[in-house]
Amino acid sequence: MPALPSISFVTPSFNQARFIRDTIESVLALGLSDFEHIVMDGGSTDGTLKILAEYPHLKVTSEKDEGHYHAMNKGIQMAAGEAINIMNADDCLCEGVLKKVGAALAAHPEWDGVFGDMIYVDDKGKEIFRREEAYWDPQIVRFGFGIGQHQTLFIRKRTYDRLGLLRHKDFKNCCDFEFLMRMAHNGCKIGSIHDYVVRYRYHQHGQSADQRIIQNMQRESVQIRREYGMPLGWVGYLLGKYARIKRQVEKILVLGKCDLIPGSWHLKKHLRPKTDFSSNIGLDKL
Repeated sequence: MPALPSISFVTPSFNQARFIRDTIESVLALGLSDFEHIVMDGGSTDGTLKILAEYPHLKVTSEKDEGHYHAMNKGIQMAAGEAINIMNADDCLCEGVLKKVGAALAAHPEWDGVFGDMIYVDDKGKEIFRREEAYWDPQIVRFGFGIGQHQTLFIRKRTYDRLGLLRHKDFKNCCDFEFLMRMAHNGCKIGSIHDYVVRYRYHQHGQSADQRIIQNMQRESVQIRREYGMPLGWVGYLLGKYARIKRQVEKILVLGKCDLIPGSWHLKKHLRPKTDFSSNIGLDKL
């Protein structure tokens, strides 16, 4: 049995006292011996720093940044682990999953990263729906569907060293999608485990459920697809439909099931015209 790789968790945070304790505890509950947890705080004023001070194992930096992706980049640069996971300050890792992640990375040294599935929950932790994937498919990613959200991804440090960091100066909301496109474009080998990695909060205190953010993500995703030479207009629309159909076919073949109800329908009632969150770069004022 090969030795399990060391893991670095990077948590960007800004005024997340409401949830960050749960995030920290979910990492501790994994019982790992070779890990580090880096918290890049944007200068919180809501009691977050007081909570962080209760956990001496954390590596905490608190200073004003250029947004959550900039915080992620600083954490990635600090990370000493062989693999890096970016865990938001309002999300929680699923119990016991890291042994499977570590075993998969150890068994496949050729993989540039590995990802798993996720459970969407509300602000109280109540389940909304589960998102599962058959496997990493670069074609589906290139045609506009983001397989492998960053909370479920464990990327080897060498992959960041080779491809570079998140482009936080270019995109406010789609740096993670651009990085998926970059990995697909560069032929990265991304493995998958068919297990739930994270409980991902989708709620009125976060960015993801804010319709202004969603609209900006749509604008940025168009820019990213254009940059990577993907067709737009009707051709791009049809390719996007093809990617979604292909994803469901792969799920039937590998998992024996597909999504009868799209995830967007499950999330629809949780959307808000304007959610309540803090931003160092004015995202809360879009």
